[in-house]
Amino acid sequence: MPAPRTALRRSLAAVAALPLLAVALTACGYGSEAKKDDAGKAGVTADGKKLSVDTVRIGYFPNLTHATALVGDQEGIFQKELGGTRLKTSQFNAGPSEIEALNADSIDIGFIGPSPSINGFTKSGGKSLRIIGGSASGGVKLVVNPKKIKTLDDLRGKRIATPQLGNTQDVAFLNWISEKGWKVDAQSGKGDVSVVRTDNKVTPGAYASGSIDGAWVPEPTASKLVAEGAKELLDESSLWPDDKFVITNIIVSQKFLGEHPDVVEAVLRGSVKTNAWINANPEKAKESANSALEKLTGKALPADIVDPAWKSIQLTDDPLAATLDAQARHAVKAGLLEKPDLAGIYDLRPLNKVLKAEGRPGVTDAGLGVK
Repeated sequence: MPAPRTALRRSLAAVAALPLLAVALTACGYGSEAKKDDAGKAGVTADGKKLSVDTVRIGYFPNLTHATALVGDQEGIFQKELGGTRLKTSQFNAGPSEIEALNADSIDIGFIGPSPSINGFTKSGGKSLRIIGGSASGGVKLVVNPKKIKTLDDLRGKRIATPQLGNTQDVAFLNWISEKGWKVDAQSGKGDVSVVRTDNKVTPGAYASGSIDGAWVPEPTASKLVAEGAKELLDESSLWPDDKFVITNIIVSQKFLGEHPDVVEAVLRGSVKTNAWINANPEKAKESANSALEKLTGKALPADIVDPAWKSIQLTDDPLAATLDAQARHAVKAGLLEKPDLAGIYDLRPLNKVLKAEGRPGVTDAGLGVK
Protein backbone atom coordinates (compact mmCIF):
# COMPACT_ATOMS: atom_id res chain seq x y z
CA MET A 1 0.00 0.00 0.00
CA PRO A 2 1.50 3.37 -0.98
CA ALA A 3 2.46 5.63 1.88
CA PRO A 4 2.58 9.36 1.11
CA ARG A 5 1.83 11.88 3.81
CA THR A 6 -1.44 11.50 5.65
CA ALA A 7 -4.09 14.21 5.34
CA LEU A 8 -7.84 14.38 5.52
CA ARG A 9 -9.47 15.82 2.47
CA ARG A 10 -10.35 19.50 2.57
CA SER A 11 -14.03 18.66 2.17
CA LEU A 12 -14.00 17.00 5.57
CA ALA A 13 -12.75 20.02 7.47
CA ALA A 14 -16.26 20.80 8.60
CA VAL A 15 -16.37 17.63 10.62
CA ALA A 16 -13.04 18.14 12.37
CA ALA A 17 -14.80 17.92 15.69
CA LEU A 18 -15.80 14.39 14.78
CA PRO A 19 -12.50 13.00 13.51
CA LEU A 20 -12.88 10.77 10.50
CA LEU A 21 -12.52 7.09 10.94
CA ALA A 22 -13.37 7.44 14.61
CA VAL A 23 -15.78 5.00 16.12
CA ALA A 24 -17.86 7.69 17.86
CA LEU A 25 -20.65 5.54 19.24
CA THR A 26 -19.97 2.90 16.62
CA ALA A 27 -19.32 0.16 19.03
CA CYS A 28 -20.82 1.69 22.10
CA GLY A 29 -24.48 0.83 21.87
CA TYR A 30 -26.17 1.97 25.06
CA GLY A 31 -23.35 2.97 27.39
CA SER A 32 -23.13 5.81 29.86
CA GLU A 33 -20.95 8.86 29.72
CA ALA A 34 -17.24 8.27 30.26
CA LYS A 35 -16.70 7.39 33.88
CA LYS A 36 -13.94 6.09 36.06
CA ASP A 37 -14.03 2.86 37.96
CA ASP A 38 -11.57 0.95 40.08
CA ALA A 39 -10.54 -2.67 39.86
CA GLY A 40 -11.64 -5.37 42.24
CA LYS A 41 -14.99 -6.37 40.73
CA ALA A 42 -14.39 -10.01 41.67
CA GLY A 43 -12.92 -9.19 45.06
CA VAL A 44 -9.41 -9.02 43.60
CA THR A 45 -7.27 -6.16 44.84
CA ALA A 46 -3.78 -4.99 44.00
CA ASP A 47 -1.66 -7.49 45.91
CA GLY A 48 1.81 -8.92 45.48
CA LYS A 49 4.85 -7.54 43.71
CA LYS A 50 4.36 -4.11 42.20
CA LEU A 51 5.51 -3.57 38.62
CA SER A 52 7.22 -0.42 37.32
CA VAL A 53 4.21 1.83 38.02
CA ASP A 54 1.82 2.16 40.95
CA THR A 55 -1.26 2.33 38.71
CA VAL A 56 -2.07 1.49 35.10
CA ARG A 57 -5.02 3.28 33.53
CA ILE A 58 -7.06 1.37 30.95
CA GLY A 59 -9.93 2.71 28.83
CA TYR A 60 -12.70 0.77 27.12
CA PHE A 61 -16.30 1.06 25.97
CA PRO A 62 -19.27 -0.35 27.91
CA ASN A 63 -20.17 -2.55 24.97
CA LEU A 64 -20.09 -6.24 24.02
CA THR A 65 -17.46 -5.71 21.33
CA HIS A 66 -15.19 -4.77 24.25
CA ALA A 67 -15.99 -8.01 26.05
CA THR A 68 -12.32 -8.76 26.75
CA ALA A 69 -12.06 -5.58 28.81
CA LEU A 70 -15.49 -5.98 30.41
CA VAL A 71 -14.89 -9.56 31.52
CA GLY A 72 -11.19 -9.18 32.31
CA ASP A 73 -12.03 -6.27 34.60
CA GLN A 74 -15.20 -7.81 36.04
CA GLU A 75 -13.53 -11.14 36.87
CA GLY A 76 -10.35 -9.56 38.19
CA ILE A 77 -8.17 -11.31 35.61
CA PHE A 78 -6.26 -8.17 34.69
CA GLN A 79 -5.65 -7.28 38.31
CA LYS A 80 -4.29 -10.75 39.07
CA GLU A 81 -1.71 -10.35 36.33
CA LEU A 82 -0.79 -6.86 37.50
CA GLY A 83 -0.08 -8.01 41.05
CA GLY A 84 0.70 -5.04 43.26
CA THR A 85 0.17 -2.52 40.45
CA ARG A 86 -3.32 -1.11 40.73
CA LEU A 87 -5.73 -1.20 37.78
CA LYS A 88 -7.81 1.91 37.19
CA THR A 89 -10.36 1.92 34.38
CA SER A 90 -12.23 4.59 32.44
CA GLN A 91 -15.22 4.00 30.20
CA PHE A 92 -15.78 5.90 26.96
CA ASN A 93 -18.66 6.14 24.54
CA ALA A 94 -16.69 7.32 21.54
CA GLY A 95 -13.38 6.67 19.83
CA PRO A 96 -12.32 10.34 19.60
CA SER A 97 -12.62 10.89 23.35
CA GLU A 98 -10.55 7.79 24.08
CA ILE A 99 -7.83 8.88 21.66
CA GLU A 100 -7.87 12.34 23.25
CA ALA A 101 -7.48 10.74 26.68
CA LEU A 102 -4.52 8.69 25.46
CA ASN A 103 -2.90 11.76 23.92
CA ALA A 104 -3.54 13.77 27.08
CA ASP A 105 -1.90 11.09 29.25
CA SER A 106 -5.20 10.39 31.02
CA ILE A 107 -5.07 6.69 30.10
CA ASP A 108 -2.17 4.44 29.22
CA ILE A 109 -3.83 1.57 27.34
CA GLY A 110 -7.14 1.36 25.52
CA PHE A 111 -9.53 -1.02 23.83
CA ILE A 112 -10.79 0.72 20.69
CA GLY A 113 -11.93 0.18 17.11
CA PRO A 114 -9.72 0.11 14.02
CA SER A 115 -10.82 3.43 12.57
CA PRO A 116 -9.89 5.65 15.53
CA SER A 117 -6.66 3.67 15.81
CA ILE A 118 -5.83 4.61 12.22
CA ASN A 119 -6.93 8.19 12.72
CA GLY A 120 -5.03 8.65 15.97
CA PHE A 121 -1.85 7.19 14.51
CA THR A 122 -1.91 9.14 11.24
CA LYS A 123 -2.95 12.49 12.74
CA SER A 124 0.00 12.27 15.14
CA GLY A 125 2.44 11.49 12.36
CA GLY A 126 2.84 7.99 13.76
CA LYS A 127 3.91 9.19 17.21
CA SER A 128 0.91 8.76 19.51
CA LEU A 129 0.08 5.06 19.78
CA ARG A 130 0.83 1.49 18.84
CA ILE A 131 -1.62 -1.34 18.33
CA ILE A 132 -0.33 -4.13 20.57
CA GLY A 133 -3.03 -6.76 20.27
CA GLY A 134 -6.44 -7.81 19.09
CA SER A 135 -9.60 -8.24 21.08
CA ALA A 136 -12.68 -8.85 18.92
CA SER A 137 -13.79 -9.68 15.41
CA GLY A 138 -17.20 -9.37 13.79
CA GLY A 139 -20.39 -8.19 15.42
CA VAL A 140 -21.56 -6.01 12.51
CA LYS A 141 -24.72 -6.70 10.50
CA LEU A 142 -26.99 -5.26 7.84
CA VAL A 143 -30.54 -5.46 9.18
CA VAL A 144 -33.57 -4.29 7.20
CA ASN A 145 -37.33 -3.86 7.16
CA PRO A 146 -38.46 -7.21 5.66
CA LYS A 147 -41.61 -5.62 4.25
CA LYS A 148 -39.57 -3.26 2.09
CA ILE A 149 -36.35 -5.20 1.49
CA LYS A 150 -36.19 -8.92 0.76
CA THR A 151 -32.88 -9.20 -1.13
CA LEU A 152 -29.63 -7.27 -1.21
CA ASP A 153 -30.58 -5.81 -4.60
CA ASP A 154 -33.66 -4.29 -2.99
CA LEU A 155 -31.42 -1.84 -1.09
CA ARG A 156 -31.27 0.37 -4.17
CA GLY A 157 -33.36 3.45 -3.56
CA LYS A 158 -33.72 2.75 0.17
CA ARG A 159 -32.58 4.68 3.24
CA ILE A 160 -29.95 2.77 5.24
CA ALA A 161 -28.40 4.06 8.46
CA THR A 162 -24.75 3.94 9.51
CA PRO A 163 -23.47 5.32 12.83
CA GLN A 164 -21.40 8.28 11.61
CA LEU A 165 -19.79 9.77 8.52
CA GLY A 166 -16.46 8.05 7.96
CA ASN A 167 -16.74 5.62 10.87
CA THR A 168 -15.88 1.93 10.55
CA GLN A 169 -19.36 0.76 9.53
CA ASP A 170 -19.93 3.75 7.26
CA VAL A 171 -16.76 2.95 5.33
CA ALA A 172 -17.69 -0.74 5.12
CA PHE A 173 -21.14 0.04 3.74
CA LEU A 174 -19.81 2.56 1.22
CA ASN A 175 -17.30 -0.03 0.05
CA TRP A 176 -20.04 -2.66 -0.29
CA ILE A 177 -22.16 -0.21 -2.32
CA SER A 178 -19.20 0.52 -4.59
CA GLU A 179 -18.58 -3.17 -5.18
CA LYS A 180 -22.23 -3.54 -6.20
CA GLY A 181 -21.53 -0.99 -8.93
CA TRP A 182 -23.82 1.61 -7.36
CA LYS A 183 -22.91 5.25 -6.84
CA VAL A 184 -23.19 7.26 -3.61
CA ASP A 185 -21.64 10.61 -2.76
CA ALA A 186 -19.68 9.81 0.40
CA GLN A 187 -20.14 13.28 1.91
CA SER A 188 -23.87 13.72 1.48
CA GLY A 189 -24.81 10.04 1.49
CA LYS A 190 -27.00 10.65 -1.56
CA GLY A 191 -27.08 8.30 -4.52
CA ASP A 192 -28.36 4.90 -5.55
CA VAL A 193 -28.72 4.19 -1.84
CA SER A 194 -29.37 6.93 0.72
CA VAL A 195 -26.81 6.54 3.50
CA VAL A 196 -28.25 8.15 6.63
CA ARG A 197 -25.74 8.84 9.41
CA THR A 198 -27.60 8.14 12.64
CA ASP A 199 -26.39 7.76 16.22
CA ASN A 200 -26.76 4.14 17.34
CA LYS A 201 -28.85 5.26 20.30
CA VAL A 202 -31.53 6.76 18.06
CA THR A 203 -31.36 4.23 15.22
CA PRO A 204 -34.03 1.94 16.75
CA GLY A 205 -36.41 4.89 17.02
CA ALA A 206 -35.65 5.96 13.46
CA TYR A 207 -36.40 2.43 12.28
CA ALA A 208 -39.65 2.26 14.26
CA SER A 209 -40.80 5.58 12.78
CA GLY A 210 -40.05 4.43 9.24
CA SER A 211 -37.51 7.17 8.57
CA ILE A 212 -34.92 4.51 7.71
CA ASP A 213 -35.42 1.18 5.97
CA GLY A 214 -32.49 -0.60 7.59
CA ALA A 215 -29.05 -0.14 9.09
CA TRP A 216 -25.45 -1.37 8.76
CA VAL A 217 -24.58 -1.35 12.45
CA PRO A 218 -22.60 -3.08 15.19
CA GLU A 219 -23.97 -5.11 18.05
CA PRO A 220 -26.00 -4.75 20.12
CA THR A 221 -27.82 -2.23 17.89
CA ALA A 222 -28.32 -4.86 15.18
CA SER A 223 -29.95 -7.31 17.59
CA LYS A 224 -32.02 -4.49 19.09
CA LEU A 225 -33.47 -3.80 15.63
CA VAL A 226 -34.09 -7.50 15.00
CA ALA A 227 -35.94 -7.73 18.32
CA GLU A 228 -38.18 -4.94 17.05
CA GLY A 229 -39.03 -6.71 13.79
CA ALA A 230 -36.09 -6.11 11.47
CA LYS A 231 -34.45 -8.97 9.58
CA GLU A 232 -30.75 -9.72 9.32
CA LEU A 233 -29.83 -9.61 5.64
CA LEU A 234 -26.03 -9.75 5.83
CA ASP A 235 -23.36 -10.42 8.42
CA GLU A 236 -20.28 -8.37 7.51
CA SER A 237 -18.05 -11.26 8.57
CA SER A 238 -19.15 -13.11 5.43
CA LEU A 239 -17.38 -10.47 3.32
CA TRP A 240 -13.95 -11.11 4.87
CA PRO A 241 -11.39 -13.92 4.49
CA ASP A 242 -12.03 -16.63 7.09
CA ASP A 243 -15.09 -14.62 8.21
CA LYS A 244 -12.88 -12.43 10.41
CA PHE A 245 -12.21 -8.70 10.55
CA VAL A 246 -11.02 -6.51 13.39
CA ILE A 247 -13.64 -4.60 15.36
CA THR A 248 -11.63 -3.97 18.56
CA ASN A 249 -7.88 -3.46 19.04
CA ILE A 250 -5.70 -2.92 22.08
CA ILE A 251 -3.62 0.26 21.83
CA VAL A 252 -1.01 1.82 24.08
CA SER A 253 0.67 5.18 24.21
CA GLN A 254 4.16 4.89 22.74
CA LYS A 255 5.60 6.67 25.77
CA PHE A 256 4.04 4.18 28.18
CA LEU A 257 5.14 1.22 26.05
CA GLY A 258 8.71 2.45 26.04
CA GLU A 259 8.86 3.19 29.76
CA HIS A 260 6.80 0.32 31.19
CA PRO A 261 7.06 -2.79 29.02
CA ASP A 262 6.52 -5.03 32.06
CA VAL A 263 3.10 -3.48 32.68
CA VAL A 264 2.15 -3.77 29.02
CA GLU A 265 3.06 -7.46 29.06
CA ALA A 266 1.00 -7.99 32.23
CA VAL A 267 -2.05 -6.39 30.62
CA LEU A 268 -1.57 -8.50 27.51
CA ARG A 269 -1.31 -11.64 29.65
CA GLY A 270 -4.57 -10.60 31.24
CA SER A 271 -6.15 -10.11 27.82
CA VAL A 272 -4.94 -13.48 26.51
CA LYS A 273 -6.12 -15.28 29.64
CA THR A 274 -9.45 -13.47 29.56
CA ASN A 275 -10.09 -14.44 25.95
CA ALA A 276 -9.17 -18.04 26.72
CA TRP A 277 -11.63 -18.06 29.65
CA ILE A 278 -14.38 -16.45 27.55
CA ASN A 279 -13.94 -18.96 24.73
CA ALA A 280 -13.92 -21.87 27.18
CA ASN A 281 -16.92 -20.58 29.17
CA PRO A 282 -19.12 -18.66 26.72
CA GLU A 283 -22.31 -18.68 28.82
CA LYS A 284 -20.59 -17.66 32.05
CA ALA A 285 -18.64 -15.03 30.14
CA LYS A 286 -21.81 -13.64 28.57
CA GLU A 287 -23.36 -13.31 32.02
CA SER A 288 -20.20 -11.66 33.32
CA ALA A 289 -20.12 -9.17 30.45
CA ASN A 290 -23.80 -8.34 30.89
CA SER A 291 -23.33 -7.95 34.64
CA ALA A 292 -20.48 -5.54 33.97
CA LEU A 293 -22.68 -3.58 31.55
CA GLU A 294 -25.41 -3.34 34.17
CA LYS A 295 -22.96 -1.94 36.73
CA LEU A 296 -21.52 0.55 34.27
CA THR A 297 -24.68 1.71 32.50
CA GLY A 298 -27.43 0.89 34.99
CA LYS A 299 -29.11 -1.49 32.57
CA ALA A 300 -28.36 -5.05 31.48
CA LEU A 301 -29.20 -6.16 27.95
CA PRO A 302 -32.30 -8.39 27.70
CA ALA A 303 -31.87 -11.98 26.54
CA ASP A 304 -33.38 -11.40 23.08
CA ILE A 305 -30.63 -8.86 22.44
CA VAL A 306 -27.60 -10.14 24.33
CA ASP A 307 -27.89 -13.77 23.14
CA PRO A 308 -27.67 -13.17 19.36
CA ALA A 309 -25.26 -10.26 19.81
CA TRP A 310 -22.88 -12.37 21.87
CA LYS A 311 -22.89 -15.19 19.32
CA SER A 312 -21.88 -12.87 16.49
CA ILE A 313 -18.72 -11.57 18.20
CA GLN A 314 -15.48 -13.57 18.16
CA LEU A 315 -12.88 -12.86 20.82
CA THR A 316 -9.36 -13.05 19.45
CA ASP A 317 -5.81 -12.14 20.47
CA ASP A 318 -4.89 -11.67 16.80
CA PRO A 319 -5.29 -8.02 15.74
CA LEU A 320 -6.08 -9.22 12.20
CA ALA A 321 -3.73 -6.59 10.83
CA ALA A 322 -4.44 -7.30 7.17
CA THR A 323 -8.10 -6.39 7.69
CA LEU A 324 -7.21 -3.05 9.28
CA ASP A 325 -5.03 -2.31 6.26
CA ALA A 326 -7.97 -3.20 4.01
CA GLN A 327 -10.31 -0.94 5.99
CA ALA A 328 -7.92 1.96 5.48
CA ARG A 329 -7.84 1.25 1.73
CA HIS A 330 -11.64 1.16 1.64
CA ALA A 331 -11.73 4.63 3.23
CA VAL A 332 -9.29 5.90 0.60
CA LYS A 333 -11.42 4.36 -2.14
CA ALA A 334 -14.53 6.07 -0.75
CA GLY A 335 -12.76 9.43 -0.83
CA LEU A 336 -12.78 9.85 2.93
CA LEU A 337 -9.06 9.55 3.54
CA GLU A 338 -5.88 10.21 1.63
CA LYS A 339 -3.54 7.26 1.46
CA PRO A 340 -2.06 6.91 4.94
CA ASP A 341 1.35 5.72 6.01
CA LEU A 342 0.57 2.96 8.52
CA ALA A 343 4.12 1.66 8.83
CA GLY A 344 4.83 1.18 12.52
CA ILE A 345 1.22 1.25 13.71
CA TYR A 346 1.74 -2.23 15.21
CA ASP A 347 4.16 -3.47 17.83
CA LEU A 348 3.23 -7.09 18.41
CA ARG A 349 6.49 -8.14 20.03
CA PRO A 350 5.08 -8.02 23.60
CA LEU A 351 1.99 -10.02 22.55
CA ASN A 352 4.04 -12.61 20.72
CA LYS A 353 6.25 -12.96 23.79
CA VAL A 354 3.13 -13.64 25.88
CA LEU A 355 1.74 -16.09 23.33
CA LYS A 356 5.07 -17.94 23.16
CA ALA A 357 5.05 -18.33 26.94
CA GLU A 358 1.57 -19.85 26.60
CA GLY A 359 2.87 -22.31 24.01
CA ARG A 360 0.94 -20.64 21.22
CA PRO A 361 2.04 -19.37 17.80
CA GLY A 362 2.65 -15.70 17.25
CA VAL A 363 0.54 -13.33 15.16
CA THR A 364 1.49 -11.15 12.21
CA ASP A 365 1.50 -7.39 11.74
CA ALA A 366 0.94 -7.66 7.94
CA GLY A 367 4.14 -5.72 7.33
CA LEU A 368 2.93 -2.72 9.34
CA GLY A 369 5.00 -3.29 12.45
CA VAL A 370 7.84 -1.34 13.99
CA LYS A 371 11.20 -2.09 12.50
